[in-house]
Amino acid sequence: MTRIPLDLGPPLPQTGSPAMNGKDTARLADLLGFILLLLMCCVLAAPSGAQDDMKELNTRFVPIYTTSPGTGLLVINVFAEKSLVRMDRQALLKLVNLNTQVATWQTTDAASEGMFNEIPYGDYDIEASAVGYIPQHTRAHVVQSDRANFEIVLHRDPAAIKLDVADRVMLPKARKETKNAVTALKSNRFADAQKHLDAAFRLDPASAELNFLLGYLYLQTKDFEKASKYLSTAATLSPHDPQVLTLLGRANLERKDYPAAQTALESAVIADPESWLPHDLLADACLHQKNYPEARDQSQLALAKGAKAANPARLVLGEALINLGQDEQGVQALEAFLQEAPTHPLAGQLHDLITNVRQRAAASASGTPEESPTPQVGGVDPLMALSAPDLAVKTWQPMGVDDIKVALVPGYSCPTGQVVFETGKHVAELVDDLMRFAAVEDLLHQSLDVFGNPTRTETRKYNYVASISQPKQGELAVEEFRDNKLGLDGYPDHIASTGFAVLAFVFHPANRDSFDLNCEGLGEWNGRAIWLVHFKQRDDRPNRMHAYQVGNVSYPVGLKGRAWITADTFQILRIESEMVRPMPQIKLLSEHQVVEYGPVRFEKKKTSLWLPKSAEIYFDFRQHRYYRRHSFDHYMLFSTDAEEKRKEPVAPPAKPS
Repeated sequence: MTRIPLDLGPPLPQTGSPAMNGKDTARLADLLGFILLLLMCCVLAAPSGAQDDMKELNTRFVPIYTTSPGTGLLVINVFAEKSLVRMDRQALLKLVNLNTQVATWQTTDAASEGMFNEIPYGDYDIEASAVGYIPQHTRAHVVQSDRANFEIVLHRDPAAIKLDVADRVMLPKARKETKNAVTALKSNRFADAQKHLDAAFRLDPASAELNFLLGYLYLQTKDFEKASKYLSTAATLSPHDPQVLTLLGRANLERKDYPAAQTALESAVIADPESWLPHDLLADACLHQKNYPEARDQSQLALAKGAKAANPARLVLGEALINLGQDEQGVQALEAFLQEAPTHPLAGQLHDLITNVRQRAAASASGTPEESPTPQVGGVDPLMALSAPDLAVKTWQPMGVDDIKVALVPGYSCPTGQVVFETGKHVAELVDDLMRFAAVEDLLHQSLDVFGNPTRTETRKYNYVASISQPKQGELAVEEFRDNKLGLDGYPDHIASTGFAVLAFVFHPANRDSFDLNCEGLGEWNGRAIWLVHFKQRDDRPNRMHAYQVGNVSYPVGLKGRAWITADTFQILRIESEMVRPMPQIKLLSEHQVVEYGPVRFEKKKTSLWLPKSAEIYFDFRQHRYYRRHSFDHYMLFSTDAEEKRKEPVAPPAKPS
């Protein structure tokens, strides 16, 4: 580096000092100008690498947009709140031509900026949406101009739930703390359970499971306010879970908030109409609100569904009938309860109540009803007849597809037809471009206990080959091979898991008519704007997607699930699926798949293809619980570019660990 001697003259007084005169001010200005010029020269004379870095930064933060002559260019910057901070997530931009009503979609980049070019002149509506924010509109008049800039400020939706879809599979450390908490709860060690739950909750506060467990803990320790708080959150995150809703109703009954209890329990009855307990608790809530006909009906439903186990419902039934003026039937219900539980702690109160009712009936018959005591609704608390709530937590698999409330942009309509059509085009391209590919597959297999703890772990490595063909119009044939048609002996527990790699074929034009497809709305996945599409196998269409083969018999399995699809390119990022219904004939009680996709680069062909990256499977088969994770690497295209194959030898299948 060349050193340049500078004669800057005598030191300058500090700015604002009495010694500062006009000449000093001028000399200071000249000096600052010289230093600025020197800095500019240093930049111009910087090494080529530094210039390249600056050029890269310039390209990254100041993109160059172009458009054809006779068309307009719109650049939209999206900010959060009034502070004009750029969004921390991708926003979806919708441009609607007000003359033709044709909509065009775009997403913002990492700098929260989006662009529409080749726009015909005219009037447009611009809408910006992002998860957790209220959508905003602005009008644009596109005229002959090089570029029109717009700024849109989004405000947070106060009713939005902060829920990351990825929370469905809990963080490993939080999962470990949760398992320890469940063990402590089972042993009534509530202090230990709270310590573990608090630690897990700090890591994963949006987990429906953790909120439920905290609600259960506080219900057991009789802190009903806190129990209701956590259970309400769990019910919001998991609005179709009957266990959560039932426990929330019970907590609200303990708080004597009977309207809130009724609301939760009505939802629990809808979620699980065959369980007697929510009917019984709902009858209790109606009894305390003096809705005696409904209390009678719900308690009778509880008895019909629970038989002897529903004996506590006879208390509500008896009190409801007595308050409806049907004394004899009410007494019979109470006596039936005592016959089943003669030594119950409530037996004394019930005998007194029965005596009072009979005295009232006798007084009424003698013409002196005013002397007979009238039984009170709260005379015997039906909750005291119930045992402590049981803890039945399925911690070994993710929550069901329909059991979680995904975070969506409120009030934003999803173009289902366009999303399904565009996604199907990409899936069809995958079939056309990828008739045969190979990869190295790593398999992790675990046998689990009821809490999800691995009791045995095995790992395997396979040479994986998939062949996709279309034997005739409207049909797809998918074959998977592992190490020269590996038999069942080569798989852990003699169970082969195949087909998950092509779960995206739900959206293929040849298959999608076999499913009910519904775009639920605009969501977010790892900062990207995505469409969430729910699918379910139709009963009136053939099932060609999924089956279990036991011996020589194949059992088709209907699937339902949800897909995460990029809002700008309509590529599938993630699919979760599960069985529409259990299959007890082969002892398959549950199955849950999570498959993630992404771009795979083939350098020799200078192309990228969208392929499965990993697949997780949880299944309850023949009274055993299993977890498997398949991951893929070292992809290779056959017949098109054999040079993609890596030079190192492929390892043989590993022995079970």
